Amino acid sequence: MGLFLFMAITLQHIEAIIFSAETPLSINEISECLKLAFEQEVLPQSVEPFIEQLQAKYADDSFAFELIKSGGGYQFLTKKKYAPLIANYLSHKSKRKLSTAAMEVLSIIAYKQPVTKLEVEQIRGVNCDYTIHRLLEKDLIAVAGRADSIGRPLLYGTSATFMDYFGINSVNELPKLKEFTPDSASEIGETSDIEIENNEA
Repeated sequence: MGLFLFMAITLQHIEAIIFSAETPLSINEISECLKLAFEQEVLPQSVEPFIEQLQAKYADDSFAFELIKSGGGYQFLTKKKYAPLIANYLSHKSKRKLSTAAMEVLSIIAYKQPVTKLEVEQIRGVNCDYTIHRLLEKDLIAVAGRADSIGRPLLYGTSATFMDYFGINSVNELPKLKEFTPDSASEIGETSDIEIENNEA
């Protein structure tokens, strides 16, 4: 990156890009945005020092939010100590939470991915058409290809939105759980869960 361009890019440029983004931005996305704005090559490694400066700046207690890495990118979020206040605010909004059925299907996909709908249904013991459709609509899961089995059914996996939703950068950061067993599978597919799914439909 040339000296002129380096002087032209300021902390405020990076700050404005991240602040205006609705989802976490990766270093590569930020450098690409700067490249388009300044019409010159901006290497990702030249952006990293600015990110570090911003993180140090917003770590100060005078700010209510901070710059964190989430979902493989960077995003401004309110600090944890303000969580009760934000939770109180959000409780007045009609934001729909994930149902029990949706959380169960999402958990199976997260730990078993890539996985087919049939495999998810074998674990839960109930039909999952509606729930998988809803998770696709919310962009928490995505089609990850097709299986090599008969009929080549669709394979499902978690999305970048999933990682952002749960505040992780990789599925490797998910809590370690024991392998699914026939016993646990039958517990997941209890009658109450079938009723929940029917009520959703």
